[in-house]
Amino acid sequence: MIAFANINKQYGKQLLFVEASFQLNPGEKVGLVGPNGAGKTTIFRMIMGEEAPDEGDVSVPKKLTIGYFRQDVEEMSGRSVLDEAIAGSGRAGDLHHELEELQHAMGDPARAGEMDKILARFGEVQEEYDHLGGYALESQAREVLHGLGFEDERIDGDVGALSGGWKMRVAMARVLLGKPDVLLMDEPTNHLDLESIIWLESFLKSHDGALLMTSHDREFMNRIVTKIAEIDSGEITVYSGDYDFYERERATREANKEAAYARQQSMLAKEQRFIDRFKTHASKAAQVQSRIKSLDKIEKLELPKQRVVVKFTFKDPPRSGDQVAVIEGLGKAYGKRVIYEDFNLTIRRGERWAVMGRNGAGKTTLLKMLAGALAPDAGDVRLGASLKIGYFAQQSLDTMDADLTVFEQLQNDFPREGVGALRSLAGAFQFSGDDVDKRIRALSGGEKSRLAMARMLFDPPNFLVLDEPTNHLDLATKEMLVDSLKAFEGTMIFVSHDRAFLRGISNRVLELGGETGKDSHPHAYGGSYIEYVERSGHEAPGIHS
Repeated sequence: MIAFANINKQYGKQLLFVEASFQLNPGEKVGLVGPNGAGKTTIFRMIMGEEAPDEGDVSVPKKLTIGYFRQDVEEMSGRSVLDEAIAGSGRAGDLHHELEELQHAMGDPARAGEMDKILARFGEVQEEYDHLGGYALESQAREVLHGLGFEDERIDGDVGALSGGWKMRVAMARVLLGKPDVLLMDEPTNHLDLESIIWLESFLKSHDGALLMTSHDREFMNRIVTKIAEIDSGEITVYSGDYDFYERERATREANKEAAYARQQSMLAKEQRFIDRFKTHASKAAQVQSRIKSLDKIEKLELPKQRVVVKFTFKDPPRSGDQVAVIEGLGKAYGKRVIYEDFNLTIRRGERWAVMGRNGAGKTTLLKMLAGALAPDAGDVRLGASLKIGYFAQQSLDTMDADLTVFEQLQNDFPREGVGALRSLAGAFQFSGDDVDKRIRALSGGEKSRLAMARMLFDPPNFLVLDEPTNHLDLATKEMLVDSLKAFEGTMIFVSHDRAFLRGISNRVLELGGETGKDSHPHAYGGSYIEYVERSGHEAPGIHS
């Protein structure tokens, strides 16, 4: 269906692809992986015809319909969320909006002279719209938008009033509603909560077309893809299986390559010793020349490129009191919407609370009140003795000095630390080489998240309040962070949509508004996320397995 044949692509001195080949077949669900800058987005852009290879061919059938969800969202305004979602749903979406325009025209006295023409066009559009199943389009759009976390009030509201993250969800709805032959999805879970991620998993698994996607969410990848296409050192290598299979198979292949390299090096050394020993012996001259010629013909193996894995170890945080935080009679409302009413919770030293809840349940609100960034309407939030709070939120990424480099920011934060210690800190969060000289204004969202995390964790607090700490982080950084936090001796409360993070870190779960009626109040589970899933029967509030 879509084929890359012996493509070469170079940006300046950077070689992305060297005679790389890859094929996406009908109905396949493929995960595209590789280090940052390897060329994953370039693959998407070549398929869309936005870029061309320097050499080689990219074959895309002309009649193939392609839906591309990307991280840069276009401007949205002047429509409801529902209409904006429908607008991108292919031919049916175009007809939907033309019908609306024609209906307005029929009620416009100024266009009375055109009525025969308008009515004739209305009939044509209506017939085609009906043939394409257009009258079910609105209900389908509402179903998709509900799945992506929209409530009815917001669905019918102005799309221009949404934040960037919610506009990303609208953009995704447009792509999904188009039901294309091929879905290209670049990090689709970045702006989704866990409930929406679980819904999207189900949608994509049932999608009949092909799927090519990138994702830093291991669980999400494992549940959907049946192949992995890895971009590394200019080549594209395909593995048949999910992400876990790919990691195991890749490790096996690398081990085999290293063994083959070691065997060849041993053989080459042995042959070279023979040549060096007998090159001046006339009786051995023929043998020496023969071996020299043989060595010249041998294709030299290369040692596989080693992936640098940097570990980060916490300094010991100061010891807090046993009671880290006590919440009593908490009340909080936004207008008529009550978020908390007479809520009580005690957080003790060493506990790691994962806060679960649907959109609007009050997850971020709770963290803000614990961090002192928001005052409750009623009740008390009392913090214990000897507390040093570390609060990570997405808006905290904007508190850094945009004119400083990464290294300058760390030097400002920790003026007493030596260059070596700060470079080690930067390296642990994947700022190596020239990366430490990047201006903060030039950093990506993921890079800003890594830097913010590094600043907070180097001189560690004893109470971490983390709101979606893994947003925009790649898999390697997530795994490093989980390993580091497992060894953290302080107390934590956090919100995360990453199930690997939830499983690896939590030892307590607070579920906010999981059900309706009598069970709508918060539930505290005295165990890990794994135990929560086992006891509740669902992976997130209101989502049943």
